[in-house]
Amino acid sequence: MQETSARALAKLERVLPSRLRRTVSALVETTAQGPGNTGSDAPDPEVDPALLRAVAEAIRDRVALRVGDDGPARLLEPYRLVSWERRWYVVVRSPDRGAWTVLRADGLALRTPGGPRFTPVEPPEDLTDLVLREVAAAGWSVHARIVVAAPASEVLARINPAVGVVEPRDAHSCVLVTGADSVATVAAYVGMLDLDFRVEGPPELVEQLRVTGERYLRAISTTKRNRTSP
Repeated sequence: MQETSARALAKLERVLPSRLRRTVSALVETTAQGPGNTGSDAPDPEVDPALLRAVAEAIRDRVALRVGDDGPARLLEPYRLVSWERRWYVVVRSPDRGAWTVLRADGLALRTPGGPRFTPVEPPEDLTDLVLREVAAAGWSVHARIVVAAPASEVLARINPAVGVVEPRDAHSCVLVTGADSVATVAAYVGMLDLDFRVEGPPELVEQLRVTGERYLRAISTTKRNRTSP
């Protein structure tokens, strides 16, 4: 699939006007793809293609971004675009504090013209891994704490590292700190563990599990009636 995509992209670039060819090249060079996952039932956020193009070109050309809806603009050094779970993220560095941050692309308000050119510094870790960790910790609309009746090592072996953080509790249980864009998605994630668990929060997740559980029970009852019907 990767070889086929590369050949198709090469053919496309040959017929594109030079300006569009540079844009496509910038997006390919500056974008990383996060790992596949279960997905989400939340609607996809809309991202202006012109914004993605501006960020990709700023990464390629090492030009700082000026961001902010109103008031003084912030200067940020862009390093990587990451596409994951139908969302776009931008890894940036604050030049005044030296801090690395992950921002949702659909929440960026770019100002023009952009900032000055900058000299890249060595990132603290793989930038795609940084995005996955930051999103798992704080980037979801819904956050949950779930006590799982299994050792931390067993839970870690069953989840994608991007799903959340596992906190050991004792030899027989741990806490999964996870999230998603809806409680229905979290409920699906937890069910896929195939382990006993208890929800510490939020209450909305408990209600969603009740609704989901009743739906499954109705499905079982319907199946049993169909089997016993003449």
